[in-house]
Amino acid sequence: MPEIPDIEAYIEALRLRVLGEPLLGTRLSSPFLLRTVEPPLAAVAGGRVAGVERLGKRIVFEVVPVEAGARTGGAGEPETSEPSRPEDPYCLALHLMIAGRLHWKAAGAGIPKGSGLVAFDFPSGSLILTEAGKKRRASLHLVRGSAALHALDPGGIEILASSLEEFAAALRRENHTLKRALTDPRILSGIGNAYSDEILHRACLSPLKLSYALDSAELGRLYKAAREVLQEWTERLRAEARERFPEKVTAFRSEMAVHGRFGASCPVCGSAVERIVYSDNECDYCPGCQTGGRILADRSLSRLLKDDWPRSMEERTRPPRADDLPDPL
Repeated sequence: MPEIPDIEAYIEALRLRVLGEPLLGTRLSSPFLLRTVEPPLAAVAGGRVAGVERLGKRIVFEVVPVEAGARTGGAGEPETSEPSRPEDPYCLALHLMIAGRLHWKAAGAGIPKGSGLVAFDFPSGSLILTEAGKKRRASLHLVRGSAALHALDPGGIEILASSLEEFAAALRRENHTLKRALTDPRILSGIGNAYSDEILHRACLSPLKLSYALDSAELGRLYKAAREVLQEWTERLRAEARERFPEKVTAFRSEMAVHGRFGASCPVCGSAVERIVYSDNECDYCPGCQTGGRILADRSLSRLLKDDWPRSMEERTRPPRADDLPDPL
């Protein structure tokens, strides 16, 4: 699922291409994508894009309708086509969910069969949304005004705009594992599976540690790590987006410390990266840096192995003892 750095990279690329441009039209290929009825999509046709912003994990296009799209200069001033920003612009709020991806194509390009959901047409090109797989989770809302837009916000704080005190208050509002707390949009905005792994590794904290159990030093480390990881990756991906449109957004990057690197060596301590598998996701961590060498129980494999499940890195790597070996035939 695209997270803050990925969404900011998309926004960087989109601002370069569509800010101030007219939205000529919207071609909806999947009726399941659009989650609102009023106002209709036709209401934004011809309107100019006055802003491209982020709301949590959503990309928001602020569109000024045709009747408000142009300003006329005063006496002696030239007319300008720069879009005004009325109090109640239309807002197209796009949530990519897990498998949604954006593609910048030539103007009027066709929507891919099967995976294509919608195309937003501009004079310089078409922005096309695709979603891999059979599940249709991506969503598009068209609302008008800031109140209607912010009703879509789950309410989590923006870590890059929050103080340590605000971060601590949000994290301690409920008692969850740190992995869950970091990825809960009601607590923190815009963080998902990939960057939560990287944040916890940077902070040297177990993903299963409970938020109520954090002392002040651990809270400070987690706050600092979250801001550093998100800022570093946002700057990196924004720089890439200025050179080319981010066509291949992925949660797995070779430069990451632990996420998606099960079995590889931790770049800090050299321990093998471990994982916890749950539902459709996995949590990757370093036992050496984060759990004092303890291997956390995996919901699937640890239940199968029971007493044979290794509790530590030493048990994982030690040679088998005589009583571990099967009886000879």
